[in-house]
Amino acid sequence: MSGLKPTVQTTSKAVIPVAMIAVSFAAVLIRLSDSHPFTIAFYRMFFATLVLLPLVYLKRAEIKKIKRKEWRNLFSTGIFLAVHFAAWVTSLRYTSVVSSVVLVTSHPLVVTWISGWYLGEKSGKKAYMAILLSLFGITIMAVSNYRVERWSLFGDFLAVVGMLAFAGYIIRGREMRRTMSTTTYSFVVYGISSLVLGVLSVLFGGGASYHPPREYLLFLSLALIPTIFGHTLYNWALKYVRARVVSTSLLAEPVGATLLAFLILQEIPPALTVVGGGITLLGVFICSRSR
Repeated sequence: MSGLKPTVQTTSKAVIPVAMIAVSFAAVLIRLSDSHPFTIAFYRMFFATLVLLPLVYLKRAEIKKIKRKEWRNLFSTGIFLAVHFAAWVTSLRYTSVVSSVVLVTSHPLVVTWISGWYLGEKSGKKAYMAILLSLFGITIMAVSNYRVERWSLFGDFLAVVGMLAFAGYIIRGREMRRTMSTTTYSFVVYGISSLVLGVLSVLFGGGASYHPPREYLLFLSLALIPTIFGHTLYNWALKYVRARVVSTSLLAEPVGATLLAFLILQEIPPALTVVGGGITLLGVFICSRSR
């Protein structure tokens, strides 16, 4: 096992940046869709679950051994993820990409504090300072991009709800991944999230109505890029790195989302956004190297 640790750590350092880039595509892909937010969230998780289905066959023995308490924890994790997506995707209809992504990714302090007493993962002053530096950076991004419109505050509120739900998802994920494989954990949690979002979609989002091929392509892209190559890679990393490292690395998402919004949606970022993005990335880098 001693020879494995450096390899795992090296792989984690390579995997997290890939996941950071992948999740940055989510906001832009969602903005390109014309479907109801709950419908977008449902199909994203449903298609991601289907992608993992062939791999689950190899893990069927592990699934059969899941205990009742573990099922309860997995169910709560799936609900956290469903609430996160439902609130965040809806927020993008009421506020800007940058404001929404900045608020929904402001969970590292919550995760770091909770993981300290709940998971026993104490963090030093340097880690907290790095997180504060990153939060300062995204605050600059938020201020430079903020617009006051009739429903913008409601969109910001939904983004905060999504942030709190995601903090719960990260903490639970770190706990469950200590004993459960990435494939089993991701498949079950994505599946539960799909069920919850499916009910919300039927009740409030028009259900399983027909969508143009373009919409299904966007749903599939959301499932493959930010979910399979984003969230699932983060789920893998949760076994080997602290919850706050994964949480803080997600602060780079507003930077990537801003760049993609500029390239794809022609949303030109102000100069302060660029400065804030640089500060955020610096904080993420320092936090990843802190104890």
